[in-house]
Amino acid sequence: MVSGKRIADFGYRTFTASMMLLSVYGGYMCVMRGYRFVQKQKQLKLAAENQEALLNE
Repeated sequence: MVSGKRIADFGYRTFTASMMLLSVYGGYMCVMRGYRFVQKQKQLKLAAENQEALLNE
């Protein structure tokens, strides 16, 4: 028969593992959002420079 302590230990480990996975996933989502933001800023800057060059011609 499985003891209550063993069941509680398994539940704690399962909960801890799921929280670690959620933390890693949240970090990944944050990094990807920052990366997309930087890429968008570069794209907008390049578009503005191109538009400025066309206006100066």
